Amino acid sequence: MEIGVTTPVVIECGLTTVKLAQCIMEIGVTTPVVIECGLTTVKLAQCIMEIGVTTPMVIEYGLTTVKWWRSTGLGEKLSFARDRLMETFLWTVGVVFQTRFGYCRKMLTKVGTLLTTIDDVYDVYGTLDELELFTDAVERWDTNAMDQLPDYMKICFFALHNSINEMAFDTLKEQGFHSIRYLRKMWADLCKSYLLEATWYHIRYTPSFQEYIQNAWISISGPVLLGHAYFFVTNPVTKEALDCLEEYPNIIRWSSMILRLADDLGTSKDELDRGDVPKSIQCYMNETGATEEDAREYIRSLISTMWKKMNEEVGSASSPFSRTFIEIAMNLGRIAQCMYQYGDGYGVVDRETKKHILSLFIHPIPLHIGIDMKDVLETQP
Repeated sequence: MEIGVTTPVVIECGLTTVKLAQCIMEIGVTTPVVIECGLTTVKLAQCIMEIGVTTPMVIEYGLTTVKWWRSTGLGEKLSFARDRLMETFLWTVGVVFQTRFGYCRKMLTKVGTLLTTIDDVYDVYGTLDELELFTDAVERWDTNAMDQLPDYMKICFFALHNSINEMAFDTLKEQGFHSIRYLRKMWADLCKSYLLEATWYHIRYTPSFQEYIQNAWISISGPVLLGHAYFFVTNPVTKEALDCLEEYPNIIRWSSMILRLADDLGTSKDELDRGDVPKSIQCYMNETGATEEDAREYIRSLISTMWKKMNEEVGSASSPFSRTFIEIAMNLGRIAQCMYQYGDGYGVVDRETKKHILSLFIHPIPLHIGIDMKDVLETQP
């Protein structure tokens, strides 16, 4: 049964038209593909048939990303970590939806799943001594630093190291620019922010609101996501933009702040229950004596302020970044508020996110039968 006999499906990863059987062999028919959106486990064949084989975005997700995730072994070896591959793909579609940016979506899905796994290593599993060793290994970006890591961290570090180096190699091939210096710094900064939060948790320290925010806009991973996205959608890379990127410009700061505050509004209770540091709501309450509802209202007002700052930044004529990248930064804030509108739409399955995934990727768009297109065309000016 072919995926398009009369109309070949253009797969964004650059493959030629393939048969369904070849797709299944590519993914691995012996292991069913688990769609992490609250659906029951389905095989790729059933998934494609239900979605409609003419949906290239789903095939883009299925063929390359699932295979990559399985090859890392992280889902199997680090069973304590959240497996949120499909939810991460939804994030990437919200951040960059244009057809021509299929490569960016695939790579950001990989980055997002690595972020989730490493976040859980710091939040729920690693000891403080182990986390210090892992942070040092990431900062050094040296596989020799793996020797002192426990086995589960060796797999995690190696998957991160290889995946990010491969992305940097793609940039080098396409643009002749070596990006690993910038990417490794972003990951090192992130892991240091994770380590600080882990330290706070282990010593039972509640930071001031400002102290929390200064670290949390980095620990939410916005700079890593947007930093990678810059290299995925920008050609040519400019020195002016790189100098700005290295210092985390306002467009990244404001977007990351919106992501952080929206996340805190939607997830703080769930994350506290599973052993995380107090979030902005709890820090504000502890510092000011405010009620939880007053604290939440304050966080909402901060989000509005961040959007105003973001809009001012977008209107600036002096930005070294392309309109495409600026739009991606804004979309990160938008999809964050969408995902956390009804609670933790990323960490907890079977909520509104499931409906979004079903409507966008699974269920076909209903067509109104009985409309005469000739009549519709005649009404056009």
